[in-house]
Amino acid sequence: MDRIDAKTLAGLLGGWAADGPLYRALAAALRSAIEADSLPPGARLPSERDLAAALVVSRSTVVAAYDELRAGGLVDSRRGSGTVVAALPALRRPGADGRVPGGTATSIIQSLVDERADLITLNSAGAPASEWLADAVAAVAREDLPALTADAGYQPRGLPALRSALADCYTSDGLPTVPEQIVVTTGATQAISLVAQVFLRRGSTVVVETPSWPGCLDAFRAAGADPIGVPLDDEGARIDAFAAAMSRSPSLAFLMPTFHNPTGMLMSPARRRRIASLAAEHGVPIMEDNSYDTLFGGRPAPIAAEPDVEAITVGSLAKTVWPGLRLGWLRAPVEVAERVARHKALVDLGSPLLDQAVALRLLPRLPAITEEHTTALHARHDQLAGLLADRLPSWRWRPPDGGTSLWVELPGVDAAAFAQLARRHGVEIVPGAAMDPDGTHDSYIRLPFTYPPPILDELVDRLATAWKALRPNNSRHSTRD
Repeated sequence: MDRIDAKTLAGLLGGWAADGPLYRALAAALRSAIEADSLPPGARLPSERDLAAALVVSRSTVVAAYDELRAGGLVDSRRGSGTVVAALPALRRPGADGRVPGGTATSIIQSLVDERADLITLNSAGAPASEWLADAVAAVAREDLPALTADAGYQPRGLPALRSALADCYTSDGLPTVPEQIVVTTGATQAISLVAQVFLRRGSTVVVETPSWPGCLDAFRAAGADPIGVPLDDEGARIDAFAAAMSRSPSLAFLMPTFHNPTGMLMSPARRRRIASLAAEHGVPIMEDNSYDTLFGGRPAPIAAEPDVEAITVGSLAKTVWPGLRLGWLRAPVEVAERVARHKALVDLGSPLLDQAVALRLLPRLPAITEEHTTALHARHDQLAGLLADRLPSWRWRPPDGGTSLWVELPGVDAAAFAQLARRHGVEIVPGAAMDPDGTHDSYIRLPFTYPPPILDELVDRLATAWKALRPNNSRHSTRD
C-alpha cells in the first residue's frame, strides 16, 4: 500500500493532543485509528520528519510515538518501506476510535461531538439566538398547538402555511413562486444533500466554487460525484473557468452567490446573468445556496430569477435566527421539488412541525431580525479586524461584503500545520485545505466574527500566542508583508 501523506494523516487524527507528554497522546491517537481500521493493515505511515512537520511537533515526539506502537505490535519497521501498520486479529468498527468517519468536514463535525469546554472552536459560524425567538415559541405554544397536533405530523414537503408564506416572500422579491415549488428541510445542509441525491450519480461531476464549504463537498462525494473547482474573482465565480467547467457536461453547478462562505463575497448582478446564461446554454441546473442571507429584498436577484435557467434556491434561518432552529428550505421547479420531497420522505417523513410553526411566526419579522443581526455582526467584524491588525499585522484578508467570517491568508505558512499548533493553544480552526482540496488555499483559515466581544478578545490572544510559537521571530508590531 502507498505511504499515507503526512497532511492526510494529520487531518485524520484531528484534535489528538491532550494533557501529558505529546508522544503518548500521539501514540494513543494512532493506536485508536489503527484499531478502528481507519489506518488499515499494510498502510505505510509518514516518515518521522514529515509527520513532525505536519503536526508541528519535534521529530523526537513522532519517533517516541512510533516506538510505542512498535512495542505494542501495532506497526512494523521494514527496510526500504519505513513504518507499516501491522495486521491485527480483531478490529473495531469505524467510529469505535471516537472519531467521526471520513470526509472533508470530519474535523468540523468532530468538534460538535467532542464538546471540549476549554476550546474556542471556529468550526461553526453560528450566533446566539435572536431575542425574537422566545416570543415566536411562546405564540406557537399559546395559539397554534391545537391545529398542529390535530395533524399526524408527517409533511415531507413542509407545513403548507409555511410553504405559502415562503412562496409569497419570493414572489414579492420579484421571483414569482407558488407553494408547490417549496420544500421545507431540516436546515440548508439537508436541502443540499437532497438535491445532490436527485441530480448526482456515481461518476458524475458537480461544479463548485473554490474555496467552498466542506460539508457541501462531502454531500456531493457521498452521492458519488467528483467536484470541478472554479476560482473566484472580485465579482464571484470566474466566467472563463465556469465556461470551461460547463464544457465538461457536469450534472449540477453549486454556487453561493450571496455572501459566499468562506469569503463573504457578493456576486455581482452582471456575473449572475452571465453564469445563468452559460448554465442554460449547456442545460446544467444550478443550485444556489443563499442561506447566509435571509433578508428578502435589498440584494441582487437570485440566479433563479434569470430567464431559461433551471435553478434551485436554498435558504435557511440558522444564520440569522439561531442554528438550533434547524429550519431550511429550497425553491425549485415544481417537478424538481416533487422529486426532492420523495427523497425527503425516505429520510425523515418531514421536518418537525413545531420548528416550522415557529419559523412561520418569525417570517414577517425577518427584516427587523436581520437588521439587528447585521448591526451586531458589523460591530464584531470591526472588533476582530482591529484586533488582528494590532496583534497579527502580517495576516491578510479581503474585507467581506457580508456573511459571518474573514477569509484570512497566513503569509508563508501551511494553515493545516498552524491549525495543529492553534488547537494546542485552545483554538480549533478550519484550514483552507478543508475548503479547497485542490491546494490553492492551503495558507488560508476561516475566522468567524459571530462570537461575543470577550470571546473575540480571548480568541485573538490565543491565536497570537500560537503564531509566535510557530514563528518566534515575529514582532507584534511588524508591518504587513
